[in-house]
Amino acid sequence: MTNTTSKHCPLLLIILMIICFVLNSATAETLTYNVVNFGAQPNSKMDSTKAFLSVWSKACASANPAAIYVPKGQFLLASSIIFKGPCANKAISIAIDGTLVAPSDYRVIGNAGNWLHFEYVNGISIRGGVLDGQGTALWDCKNSGKSNCPTGATTLAFSNSQNIVINGLTSMNSQMFHIVFNGCQNVKAQGVKVIADGNSPNTDGIHVQMSSHVTILYSNIRTGDDCVSIGPGTTNLWIENVACGPGHGISIGSLGKDMNEPGVQNVTVKTVTFTGTQNGVRIKSWGRPSNGFVRDILFQNAIMVNVQNPIVIDQNYCPDNKGCPGQASGVKISDVTYDNIHGTSATQVAVKFDCSSSYPCSGIRLKDVKLTYKNQVAQASCNHAGGAALGSVQPESCF
Repeated sequence: MTNTTSKHCPLLLIILMIICFVLNSATAETLTYNVVNFGAQPNSKMDSTKAFLSVWSKACASANPAAIYVPKGQFLLASSIIFKGPCANKAISIAIDGTLVAPSDYRVIGNAGNWLHFEYVNGISIRGGVLDGQGTALWDCKNSGKSNCPTGATTLAFSNSQNIVINGLTSMNSQMFHIVFNGCQNVKAQGVKVIADGNSPNTDGIHVQMSSHVTILYSNIRTGDDCVSIGPGTTNLWIENVACGPGHGISIGSLGKDMNEPGVQNVTVKTVTFTGTQNGVRIKSWGRPSNGFVRDILFQNAIMVNVQNPIVIDQNYCPDNKGCPGQASGVKISDVTYDNIHGTSATQVAVKFDCSSSYPCSGIRLKDVKLTYKNQVAQASCNHAGGAALGSVQPESCF
C-alpha cells in the first residue's frame, strides 16, 4: 500500500515556504530613523549635515522600507549635500515637521549647483517641512549689478531618479531654482508652496527637464521667475490647480539654445490662476538654429488677473543681443491649444504669437478666449503663426 501522505509532504513543504516568504515580504517592517538620534541639532546653530548623511546611509542600505523623520526645530545644513543612490530598497519616506536651513553666507554653497540633491534614487517620498534657502543676500548681490556674485544653488534637486512623491513641502527664499527634476520619471508633486520675492532673480519655482510622466498639483507659487519652467526633453507633463503670482508665469522654455536639443511634447496645463505675473502661459525659444520642437500642448481653464502677457509665444529670445541677433529660431512649434482662457491683461496686446520666420507656428487653436485691457477689448498680434479660432475669441484672432 502506497503512503500518499509521505509522497505529498515535499510539495506541501515547498508551498508553505512560498506562503511564508510572500507574507514576510508583504509585511516587511519599515525601519524609522530620527535624525536627532544621529546627532542632528534642532537649534539652527550647529551643523547637522553629518547626521543627515548618516541617516541617509542607513536608510539607503536597508533592505526593508525605511522612514526618515525630522522633528520640529531649525536644522542647519551648512554645506551642499548629495543623497546618492541606488539604494537597497525602493521605499524611503522622509517626513519633515521642522525646517531645514541653508547657510546664511551665500558663498558657501553659491557655486555648488545644488543645496539638497537626490541622485539615482527610486521610490522616494517627502512629506511636509520647510526648506529655507536663505537666498535674500544673494538676490541683493545680483540686483546690485556686482560681477562677482555666485550663480546660486538650487534648493532641492532630483536627477536620474524615478518614482518620486513630494507632498506638502514649502520652499522659501531659494538662492536660485527652488525644485528641479532633471532626468526623472514618474514624479508627483502636490501641495507644494514656493515663497520668494517678486524681484528675486532666477528663482524658478519648479523646473522640469529631460523628464517624463511628471504631475504637479494643487500648488501655490510666488517667486521672481517662472512659477513652472519646462525645459528640453520634457514629455507627458501634467500641471493642474496651480496658483502663480508674483512670477513670470508657466513657461515652456527657453528652448533652442543648443543646435541638438530634445523636444517638448504632451504637456497639459489646466485650472491655473495667474495674478500680477509678467506672463501667463508662454512658449519661448532662442532666435538661433536648433532641431528642437514643441508639440501637443494644451492650456485649459486659465484665469488671468492683471497679467502683462497672458498668452505669448516668443521665438526671438536673445538676451543682451548676444549670439543670436538676426537669426531665426529652429524650434518647430505645432498643435498648441488655448481653451477657456479668461481675465485681464495689463497691456493692450493680450495675445502675442511671435513665431520663427524659418519654421512658422502651425496648428495653433484658440477656443473660448476672453481677455480685456482696462475694461476694453484687448489686441492680438501674429507673426509667422497659423491656426484657427473656435467659439467666442476676444481679442479677435489675428490668424
